[in-house]
Amino acid sequence: MTPETDCYSCQGNADIGRLPLRERIAVDEFWRVAHAFDSALPGWLVLLPRRHVITIAELTGAEAASLGTWQVRLSRALRTVTKCRKTYVAQFAEAEAFAHVHFHIVPRPVDLAAELRGPRVFGLLGANDRPQVTDAAMDKLATELSAQLATST
Repeated sequence: MTPETDCYSCQGNADIGRLPLRERIAVDEFWRVAHAFDSALPGWLVLLPRRHVITIAELTGAEAASLGTWQVRLSRALRTVTKCRKTYVAQFAEAEAFAHVHFHIVPRPVDLAAELRGPRVFGLLGANDRPQVTDAAMDKLATELSAQLATST
């Protein structure tokens, strides 16, 4: 797993043991789960391949086989921990320095404003006009999610 020097995700994957829990909520041989930074929505997770991949088509059979399992496990853990109504799953990997494939697993709270539902939920990521989830809040959620994932399959 050689890190790409200009890839934010690879930089984190290269030194997983030093990452705060919010950036390594769960880790296996293929995937790492992190809380999204710069988010105004608590529980916004990112599922990242451990190796540098820029398209879904580049996933190995084993990575692809475990992808769906991770998406469902994370959705269930978010439902339990955040009490969300459902989760959204999206993948774009288009932002500069973020071409590394990553999947957004986004909790959709029961009370989410109608104008932020569906793809408009991305208005809560990188939004300077909304309070961002603090590191302390992400760490608390990471602890709860990690514990939930440890007891579920």
